[in-house]
Amino acid sequence: MPNWIAACNIGDIEPEDVMRFDHGGRTFAIYRSPDDEYYATDGLCTHEKIHLADGLVMGNIIECPKHNGRFDYRTGEAKGAPVCVNLKVYEVKREGGKVMIDVG
Repeated sequence: MPNWIAACNIGDIEPEDVMRFDHGGRTFAIYRSPDDEYYATDGLCTHEKIHLADGLVMGNIIECPKHNGRFDYRTGEAKGAPVCVNLKVYEVKREGGKVMIDVG
């Protein structure tokens, strides 16, 4: 069952950037792609639980700030060592000027 929550306002994130969003004891990372789409993943790296929002976004890749592991934030796929476990991704929609994610 969907559980949509507002994560941020549209435009709060620059293109090719990421922001942290905490809700219900969980941390998420919200991304804005170069083509102006929004995406959401778990906010902690699967390798050592470092906040991905402190990392670097390059195109559709988020690089963990600790060991430079990389993920495709659109799919959650682990793309570079040392990460080997994919990120969980969440459905995103725009509604009423907000970026909404389904945390259900």
